[in-house]
Amino acid sequence: MKKSTLHTILWLTLFSVAMGFMETAVVVYLRKIYYPHGFQFPLAPIDNSIILTEIIREAATLVMLVGAGVFTGRNRAEKFGFFLYSFAIWDIFYYVFLKVLLDWPASLLTWDVLFLIPVTWVGPVIGPVINSLTMIVFAWMLTWFVDKKASVKIKLREWLFLISGSLVVIVSYTLDYSRYMVDAFGLSVLVGDNTDKVQTDVIAYAAKYVPQNFDWWVFVLGEVLILTGMVLLFRRENKLGK
Repeated sequence: MKKSTLHTILWLTLFSVAMGFMETAVVVYLRKIYYPHGFQFPLAPIDNSIILTEIIREAATLVMLVGAGVFTGRNRAEKFGFFLYSFAIWDIFYYVFLKVLLDWPASLLTWDVLFLIPVTWVGPVIGPVINSLTMIVFAWMLTWFVDKKASVKIKLREWLFLISGSLVVIVSYTLDYSRYMVDAFGLSVLVGDNTDKVQTDVIAYAAKYVPQNFDWWVFVLGEVLILTGMVLLFRRENKLGK
């Protein structure tokens, strides 16, 4: 790999690690306020303004990570790859710093709230760690090919595997929470235009949620689809490079 490429990756790594610490710092503050005796389910009641702030912060974080990829990548494929790389390093070091500062999680199988957009995502910590390692491998693969030739592109068939796999992984993180809510209220109530009382009941019930079951088979299926897209791209680009 070219020296200039390694230099870019080094700074991208430092940027992402720093962002991971900033993410951890916010969580440390929130847990000191809402979970003085340690984080656990069900989630503690949080002000609507704090929830809204968290959702906006998550969206802002994604914008910053996308920006890191756009500013450092040499073409569209590498810009996408560097976004994935920044996201992965940020996510892994978020958990590293949580372990250092709060001695949490207890293990890689500890449940965590992963995201809030558009619904609550939950899963064992090992899930996003596996996803992050996959993204790092993919990003390095794209950069390796870009170093060899600048015309690297992700073809439609490869995109279909990558996107469908990502969607399946997201479903695996939302299934348990979705089942919990749908079993209690039904899909029509959750997506319909409800009265204030119904909305209050839904919010109150959601606050009692405790994760029960992670659908590993769905998660593995998503990872397999993603890896298939990666293998297809590798074989095609490697053949073209010979």
